Amino acid sequence: METPEINATTLSDWLESGKKVTVLDVRPKEQREEWHIPGSIYVDAYKRLNAGDASVLDEVTIPANIPVVTVCSAGRTSRIAANELKKKGIEAYSLENGMKGWSFAWNSALIEFANYTVIQLRRTGKGCLSYIIISNKEANIIDASLPVEVYENILKESGWNLNAVLETHIHADHLSRSKQLAERFNVELFLPIPNKVTFPYQPLEPGQTLTFNKLSVKVIPTPGHTKESVSFLLNNEVLFTGDTLFTNSVGRPDLKADYGEAKQRAELLYDSLQVLKTLNDSIIVLPAHTNIPAAFDHKPIMATLNEIKKNVHLLNLSKSEFTETILAKLPPTPANFLEIVEKNLQGDFSDINPSDLEAGANRCAIN
Repeated sequence: METPEINATTLSDWLESGKKVTVLDVRPKEQREEWHIPGSIYVDAYKRLNAGDASVLDEVTIPANIPVVTVCSAGRTSRIAANELKKKGIEAYSLENGMKGWSFAWNSALIEFANYTVIQLRRTGKGCLSYIIISNKEANIIDASLPVEVYENILKESGWNLNAVLETHIHADHLSRSKQLAERFNVELFLPIPNKVTFPYQPLEPGQTLTFNKLSVKVIPTPGHTKESVSFLLNNEVLFTGDTLFTNSVGRPDLKADYGEAKQRAELLYDSLQVLKTLNDSIIVLPAHTNIPAAFDHKPIMATLNEIKKNVHLLNLSKSEFTETILAKLPPTPANFLEIVEKNLQGDFSDINPSDLEAGANRCAIN
C-alpha cells in the first residue's frame, strides 16, 4: 500500500491557515518531550508499531472526519501508522522526513511600534528566532536562521529594501544564513568581535551605536554564552538578546569549552545579565531562541525585562550561586554543534545538506 505523504511546507501552511487537521506524534516519549509540533496529539507507539502491533493506535482518540498527519523522527514509522489508519477508513498522511523535515517549518508574528515594525520569524521545528526590522520600507535582519529564499521572498513581496544584516554571536545549533543574505543583497554584514570567522564583515565595537534611517541600535557586550556575544538595544525599546537571555531562562556557557572555561564563561554571563537588569523594566526582550515550539498563533515570543526579572529565578542568585547552579544544570550537548560552529566560521555550506546537521531541538537554554 502506497502511503500518501505531505511535506513540512504543506503541513505548516495547513496549520497557518487554520485548516482542521490532526497531527499524531508516534515517537518514543523522550523524543516527544524534547520537541514536538504545536497542537499535536501523542501516543507512545514507536516500539509496538515496529513490532507489528497496530493496536496501539486504538489507545488514542482521533477526531473524526478530518485528515490525520502522522509524525516520527525521519518518516518511516509514521508511514506504518498512516497505513494502519487508512485501513480504518481515516484520511491519513505521513509527514515526509519526519521531525527532521519539520526542522525548516516556520511561522511569524508582528510587533508594531510607533516608527517601525519588528517581524519575528519563528523556525518552529528548531526553536530559532530571527528578526526583520522595518522602517520606511528599509529592512534590517538579525540572526538569520532560515533559508535565504524565505527572507528574499518576504522582502520582495512587501517591497522592502534590505539595508544590513546583524548577528548577536556565532551560533552553534543552526547554520547562520546572514553571510549568504548579505552577499545576495550586497549589503553589510555586522558581526561581534572577537571572533574567528574567515570572511569579510563589519566589526561591532562594544558600546557603539548604529543608525539605520530613524533607528538607533546600541551594541551591548554580553559575553557568557559565547565570548563575543552582544545584545542589540533598539531605540531604547527593544532588546535583542541572542542566546544570553531568553523569556524564561538564560543561555548555556559551556559549548566548545572545558569545565574551567565553562565556569569562567558562566561568571561572565552573570556579569552580562547584571548589566541587562539595569535597563528600563519596560524594554521588550526578543531572544534568538525559544525552548517551546512556536505555535501558529501569530503571538510574539517576547516578555518585558521586568517580567523576566520576576520569573527567571536564576537572575536573583548571587554570582557564586548562579555559577554553581548553571554548571549543575547543563543540558546534553547539541548534536553536531562543533561542525555547525566550524561551518559558521567558514560561511560556506556548499558541501553539506543543512538538514543533516540541524535536525533536532536546540539546547541553548538553562532553566
